[in-house]
Amino acid sequence: MNYLTLEHVNKSFGEKVLFKDLDLTISKGQKIALIAKNGSGKTTLLKIIAGEEAPEGEHSRIIIHPNVSIGYLPQEPEFNSNDSILDAALDSEAEEIQAIKKYEAAVQHGSEEQINAAILDVDRLNAWDIESKLKEILGKLNLHDLKQKVGTLSGGQRKRLALVKIILENPDFVILDEPTNHLDIHMIEWLEKFLSNAQMALFMVTHDRYFLERVCNEIIELDNGKIYTYRGNYSSYLEKKDSRLQNDSSRLEKDKQLYKKELEWIRRQPKARGTKAKSRVDAFDQIKEDAHKTVETPLSKIEFEPKRLGSKILELHHVTKSFDDLPIVKDFSYKFKRGEKIGVVGPNGVGKTSFIKLMTKELRPDAGKVVLGDTVEFGHYNQEGLQLQQDKTVIQVIRDVADYIPLKKGHKMTAEALLERFLFPRPQQQVFVSKLSGGERRRLLLLRTLIGNPNFLILDEPTNDLDVVTLNILEDYLIQFPGCVIVISHDRYFMDKIINHLFILEGEGKVKDYNGSYSSYKRQKASEIKSDNNVKKEPKKVTQKETTDERKLSYFEKKEYNDLPNEIEKLEKEKKDIEGKFVDGNLSGEEISKLSQRLGVINKDIDEKESRWLELAEFM
Repeated sequence: MNYLTLEHVNKSFGEKVLFKDLDLTISKGQKIALIAKNGSGKTTLLKIIAGEEAPEGEHSRIIIHPNVSIGYLPQEPEFNSNDSILDAALDSEAEEIQAIKKYEAAVQHGSEEQINAAILDVDRLNAWDIESKLKEILGKLNLHDLKQKVGTLSGGQRKRLALVKIILENPDFVILDEPTNHLDIHMIEWLEKFLSNAQMALFMVTHDRYFLERVCNEIIELDNGKIYTYRGNYSSYLEKKDSRLQNDSSRLEKDKQLYKKELEWIRRQPKARGTKAKSRVDAFDQIKEDAHKTVETPLSKIEFEPKRLGSKILELHHVTKSFDDLPIVKDFSYKFKRGEKIGVVGPNGVGKTSFIKLMTKELRPDAGKVVLGDTVEFGHYNQEGLQLQQDKTVIQVIRDVADYIPLKKGHKMTAEALLERFLFPRPQQQVFVSKLSGGERRRLLLLRTLIGNPNFLILDEPTNDLDVVTLNILEDYLIQFPGCVIVISHDRYFMDKIINHLFILEGEGKVKDYNGSYSSYKRQKASEIKSDNNVKKEPKKVTQKETTDERKLSYFEKKEYNDLPNEIEKLEKEKKDIEGKFVDGNLSGEEISKLSQRLGVINKDIDEKESRWLELAEFM
């Protein structure tokens, strides 16, 4: 069943063509991610699909199935600032929510007849659990005060509230623009699990590659106004894209040879030509265009020469800091070593940014001291960012800081070359800041930090609003960077690739110093929880009454306990087989829909059976 079809969709901004004659079909069961460079029109395409913007051209058509409900999460959701969180979450046209609201109104002001009619309506729609479901989701996304006015919420809290509203409405088809922005790692993992199991079609833009890996069954890349489709998850996309680029590179080489041959022929020809010759000349323009296309190539390694770091870098001695009743850190000590790359993780509101500001001496500790080496030069990229002057060009913004970055052996990387490496081609370097997209501005702010050639980088949420292509480039840069790096990020893929040491802010001022990646930390935590659940209590002497009252498994429960591991193993095998079919890429749209639904059921069954096994294990 097709939910949505785009035909011959065009969109431009001034002379810049975002896409032309774009065709796209989204069907039931598909979970699609859109990947493109910042400024390519990702958000614009989402707005067109959601009906927020109109496409251009008389032949452009958008066809939406009349019985399909749609939910849209924009980057900056809008609410009535006078509404409470509860009112805003329930401000919906969804039948179930409307039924609950009518019931509440009838109870307060209606007649007995109206109350009974409202009860029948709620029963018919099976909507009695709406309120409890709402409170559960709000709790998962750290929105606990239902009476708080929306006008007092931060941008991140409003984004989470909009996400709650969509989940509660449970539409058939959901459009999500960067859903993981402003979520901490625990929230992202919860949302990831929810969307993986949800029986809804998805079309989303996200930079979180683990999210892509685990939620999506198809990836669409928008490149130079064209769409390339890759069936499967993010790993499959990387493999298939690499194959496409190799083919493109081979084809480009042939096009260049043909162009050279045709150019020589044209130069030899007299002005007066026959019909065949004129036809060949007319075709020359297309050959020339094909021969001058660019193909993505792997980035070469850059050997940076940052400012020297002395033996003393950054030392924290018994540092303590609180804000009123909120302790950020208690009695924390650490000495940084040359070349360390450390990640700072923890729930939202625990004080990660303040923890960083203690290190840079932007905040003074309540107790203890921070010692900074004489040779340290910070490059600090923070969440708020610097304000860029709108009337300056891209290259002027970078040259205001420096004209080049020094490399080893006396070489230099110019400001222009650095911009090109981070996807600002020479023509775009002359564009004014006011013409850049939000993601392009964040990329430019990041480059302002790097061009200063610091030897100690502090990056506070550097991945927000950056596209996947830029993230790969940034990761390559940081892997090669010889100085110290501290990163605050909710992007688990980014952290695993860059970081091998963590400061984990656990709340109440506790900071855990963990030597390893985020994924290894999560595996260790999961193993500890599983081990705790599976530990058999030592036998103890009990009274006759305690023996009688003690919970015992029945015969059937013991049989269930013994059978569950085999059942889980079979489900895991079926799940692996289905994922293998997605990677092969030989499935029809209908097969993708059926297998996606089955995969959702399998994931739910595995979770339920694992929970049941752990529950029974407590009484073995």
